Amino acid sequence: MSNPEHLQYLQDSADAWNLYRREHEITHPDLVGADLSAAQLPGADLSGADLLRADLRAIDLTGANLAHANLIGANLSDAFLFNVDLRGANLTGADLTGANLTGVNASGAIMTSAILSYATLGITNLENADLSHADLHHADLGGANLTNSTLFHADLSDADLSGVDLSKADLSGVIGLHRRERA
Repeated sequence: MSNPEHLQYLQDSADAWNLYRREHEITHPDLVGADLSAAQLPGADLSGADLLRADLRAIDLTGANLAHANLIGANLSDAFLFNVDLRGANLTGADLTGANLTGVNASGAIMTSAILSYATLGITNLENADLSHADLHHADLGGANLTNSTLFHADLSDADLSGVDLSKADLSGVIGLHRRERA
């Protein structure tokens, strides 16, 4: 259950939240299970937040900071995450179906069993990310950096891999990756 005061300030605006967070020196916002679907929160500082199983469908978090956030089981389907900082975030089992993650920095993120089907991940930094068992079918990964990432048993069926850097990536058991795309 979310901290009601944290949720109240966040629902007002990103600016109100960021000011409240700084003034109260909140290091780990408690937003477990929060319903922020369709919220407009560009630039929100949610770094280190606990958003376990939060409803973030169709949210606008353009330019937000979600570094080291707990997003396990969160629903981010159709979310707009343009230029979001997701470094070191845990998105295990998160649903990002149809989400726009263009320009996201998700280096070192844990995205095990995440659903990223039909998501846009163009020019996304997924270096050292763990995408084991992730569903990326029909995802647009054009220009993404997957250097040193783990894609163990990930589903890349019908994904756009044009310009993707898969240097030193673990591609063991990947579904839908053809030999010509590995070069």
